[in-house]
Amino acid sequence: MWFYKTILSLPVLVFAVALLGLIGAQARARLAAGGDVRSLAALPRAHGMNAALSVLIPVIASYAILSFARMIGRHQGVEFLTDRTLFWAVLAVALIGCMGAILRFSARFRARAASEAWINAMLIAASAVAIMTTVGIVFSMVFEAASFFKQYGWRNFFLSTEWAPNFRGNSALGILPLLWGTLYVSFIALVFAVPVGLFAAIYMSEYAGPRMRSIAKPLIEILAGIPTIVYGLFALITIGPMLRDYLAQPLGLGDSASSVMTAGLVMGIMLIPFVSSLSDDAMGAVPQAMRDGSSALGATRSETIRRVVIPAALPGIMGAVLLAASRAIGETMIVVLGAGAAARLSLNPFEAMTTITVKIVSQLTGDTDFASAETLVAFALGLTLFTLTLCLNVVALMIVRKYREQYE
Repeated sequence: MWFYKTILSLPVLVFAVALLGLIGAQARARLAAGGDVRSLAALPRAHGMNAALSVLIPVIASYAILSFARMIGRHQGVEFLTDRTLFWAVLAVALIGCMGAILRFSARFRARAASEAWINAMLIAASAVAIMTTVGIVFSMVFEAASFFKQYGWRNFFLSTEWAPNFRGNSALGILPLLWGTLYVSFIALVFAVPVGLFAAIYMSEYAGPRMRSIAKPLIEILAGIPTIVYGLFALITIGPMLRDYLAQPLGLGDSASSVMTAGLVMGIMLIPFVSSLSDDAMGAVPQAMRDGSSALGATRSETIRRVVIPAALPGIMGAVLLAASRAIGETMIVVLGAGAAARLSLNPFEAMTTITVKIVSQLTGDTDFASAETLVAFALGLTLFTLTLCLNVVALMIVRKYREQYE
């Protein structure tokens, strides 16, 4: 019961202390001003804001740090911080912040600068959350992947062409078939999505009128809001049988509705709004003066698009393609329903294959021994996928910097 009481009462008490500091600091500032706020270095409301932030921001930071320390302690089997101790520690931080802000008051105290410093610290902390989250994800994968490689040789993992996990032992856990399936499906998806999305962006940015643009762009962006399971069902029920009946079987390339081509085409449809919307925004940011200058030199509209607009918007277009590529590499549901689960190396796009993300899910699903190599291999796969997307980011960043220096 104490735990639930602290969870419910602590925020109320903290906000009450912050409100007390707000009112107290403003009252003391008005009293010191004697009716003439011009004698103060900051307005009373700035003193009140500084007092409130002096309570809230240290409380949030202390609660996060103490909660993390308690979680680490429990993970190590040590209970050194109880709920009661956490409650009183956080409340003490709130009271100290409130009293400190009020007692710190003086007519020359620049409360506005102090409150802005609190806000700046909060923004830095918010930025650090994203960085620390990324670092935590990487370290978690690295540690578990290291445990996997202690049980299974890295040469067999990276160089073997066979994927045959067996939780009873004697597993073959080669990543090459999964990596090939991931790249193959992603390649087909991008070959379809990038030209279609880029051409759609060119039309909306350079040719469509305001009325057509207001209709076409929202309709294209609706594709981004459709759940991937719906795309997977569309691949399984419609696209897969259609490709099998009208292409694969007549050409003698296969009899399965689940194939790389099925998953790639449907994934490409899903990626169209990622490419078109971001590319359209990048082209819209190109100054009109560059278009006018090209037209003044006698260039046609198509020549202006090819030689001026697209090169100038290339950093944004590359960002759109990179986002689409990362989305394709990390997709799971479309691959499960559209491409199947067979790990194989083949050039035939009408054969069933699988990807790294599908096997990550399958290896961590079910009642399995988490310490076994067959389970820990999911972290090695995840680390490989992370490295792959990181390399894509580095290459795209190099291209963006090259053309940004040229056109800005």
